[in-house]
Amino acid sequence: MNVRETDTKPATTSSKGWSSWQENLTLIAIALCLAVLIRIFIAEPRYIPSDSMVPTLHTGDRLVVEKLSYRFHPPTRGDIIVFQPPAELQRRGYPQDQAFIKRIIGIPGKILKVSNGQVYLDSQPLKEDYIAEPANQPFPPVQIPQDQYFVMGDNRNDSNDSRYWGFLPRQNIIGRAAFRFWPLDRIGLI
Repeated sequence: MNVRETDTKPATTSSKGWSSWQENLTLIAIALCLAVLIRIFIAEPRYIPSDSMVPTLHTGDRLVVEKLSYRFHPPTRGDIIVFQPPAELQRRGYPQDQAFIKRIIGIPGKILKVSNGQVYLDSQPLKEDYIAEPANQPFPPVQIPQDQYFVMGDNRNDSNDSRYWGFLPRQNIIGRAAFRFWPLDRIGLI
């Protein structure tokens, strides 16, 4: 009887060890799949590499970009968005996978112009308490085409934006900047 007990214990321990490894590998695989799915469809972290959005965002800020809301409604004026560079920026040498961040100023169908540092949308001046300083260059009136957006940085005089490369196609928008998680003293909703 002792021989049988001794013979079965190593087999049982070995089976339990393999079963434990299988469970752990399964959990790791599920966690990785969930992480990838969340990053692709729901939200992802981003880093701010320049001063183009000062004073709202600073170089080194880290954000969560949510991707879900634009599946249910279109982007709106004032949203801070992350996007892939449009064709004109790619022609100028920016890689397709380099993300940009700007604020939506004009939406499809509206007429936008900049005159004497003031942005006008359909001849109405925009109240922009979020900018670093007024734009120092005029911009002629343009009508924003369907499924296109006009974006600008909050640091108007240090921003590579729609004034220089044109309209942003809707399909280039990755998501909306929703939450700053770094630095800790500026943590919060955007």
